[in-house]
Amino acid sequence: MTQTPNVPPLIESDETDYRDSGVTSTVAIAGHPLHPLIVTFPIAFLVGLAATDLVYWWTKDFFWARASFWLLAAGLASALVAALTGIMDFLKIERVRKRSAGWAHMLLNVSAIVLTTINLILRWGNTAGAILPVGLTISLLVATLLGLSGWYGAELVYRHKVAVIGYGDASR
Repeated sequence: MTQTPNVPPLIESDETDYRDSGVTSTVAIAGHPLHPLIVTFPIAFLVGLAATDLVYWWTKDFFWARASFWLLAAGLASALVAALTGIMDFLKIERVRKRSAGWAHMLLNVSAIVLTTINLILRWGNTAGAILPVGLTISLLVATLLGLSGWYGAELVYRHKVAVIGYGDASR
């Protein structure tokens, strides 16, 4: 029998979630949820962006400004695809909407996408000039938001058994 985690929940806990097999994702291929797979790309790109912005700040080498721009563009494009799969699960799986972790995960990700869009607009045609201080600040903030969002996403998967292979009812 699966034991209840001994780590206190950051937001809320529902003992009934521990006792069922979980709710499958509504966006899956052969039962494998797509959202957890796709989110690795924007996370890598946008955390990498914060790193290349820092290196540009330290070196003033234009290579890093150009690398930041492309990481930003790829991060935004992949974030929009990840958001699409995430919002489909959010809308179709009631358990996600009933949990504070689901709302926190969604709101943090929407905030990260809005800030990333602003960051890209600021850098369009001004690749290096927009990095300091505003671009770097936004990049670091987005990386922080993604870390927090990842925590809540993990709460949904591991504590509330959302988007796992199981037989639970998506309507509860």
